[in-house]
Amino acid sequence: MLTVHHLGISQSERIVWLCEELGLDYEYKRYSRREDNRLAPDEYKALHPMGIAPVIQDGDLVLGESGAICEYIDRKYGAAKHCLDVSHPDFADHLFWFHFTNGTFMTNGMMQLMLSMAEPKNPMPAEFVADRTAKAWTMVEQRLGEAEFFGGSQLTLADIMMVYCITTARMFRDTTLDEMPNTAAYLQRIGQRDAYKRAWEKCEPGIPPHLT
Repeated sequence: MLTVHHLGISQSERIVWLCEELGLDYEYKRYSRREDNRLAPDEYKALHPMGIAPVIQDGDLVLGESGAICEYIDRKYGAAKHCLDVSHPDFADHLFWFHFTNGTFMTNGMMQLMLSMAEPKNPMPAEFVADRTAKAWTMVEQRLGEAEFFGGSQLTLADIMMVYCITTARMFRDTTLDEMPNTAAYLQRIGQRDAYKRAWEKCEPGIPPHLT
């Protein structure tokens, strides 16, 4: 039995959403963050050597890392429904955004968050990260004005990965979508998907999704 371990307000929501999109029969376990430091509780950290979300178990396998988990589940249980074949016209776009998510976009956000909490010494790093972050958001808005999904004409793992970054991750920062109409419209489309609604209700009951 596939088991998805979800840490509240974390990247592991991606895995729950993918499982719902695929209509899988899976075991779901939710963990609340600690009250004192908002980090994962000890029982979650014990699941994987990195001690961070997401984590799944599948038989004897324990697997971490969002991208690896998404591809594993989609290929093993979903007949690669959300992984485009090399012959597909959207293959390169899907591949780019799938890897851009945590390779660049999330990295920018984490650097920005860490710098905001550090004692200001040299403004250059903050300016460098701010510029990279602004460019990345501009790319997001441009892409969603060109295509219905990040991966092109259909929902792919690129969307499963990217949506967290432009929704829940914004709870940790003050990024708004006021000047991003394409992104805002895209999130409204995502929010209407039954699988996304089911996943969000499981992951964060009582909290509205950050779609605006």
